[in-house]
Amino acid sequence: MAQYFQGNFGIDQGEVTPFSDFENNGPMWVGTGTREVRTRIPFEVAFALPPIVHVSVTMWDVAAEAATRLDVGAEEIDQKGFTLRVRTWSDSRIARVRVAWLAFGACRDDEMWEVG
Repeated sequence: MAQYFQGNFGIDQGEVTPFSDFENNGPMWVGTGTREVRTRIPFEVAFALPPIVHVSVTMWDVAAEAATRLDVGAEEIDQKGFTLRVRTWSDSRIARVRVAWLAFGACRDDEMWEVG
């Protein structure tokens, strides 16, 4: 995970493989219908406000005999992290996926303080 903070602006990034279902015949590989994997991703340092989070697929390993269907998104974004959602449906067979993420937004600095 890499991070960069300048003034009141911060960037954090990383990559994650949320599942590798071909290794254990998991539902994304052998199941049918709607299937979903949700993974909580923590930020290295908390942001001051919920940041903007961008996710993108950097690798996917799929079965050739079925249609390839994949939906990825960032949900439940807060100052400390977000939930990565990876979903497929119908007869798609997803062996594994790697997702890169980038978060950027306002960060805390020594000048910020809270009044109780």
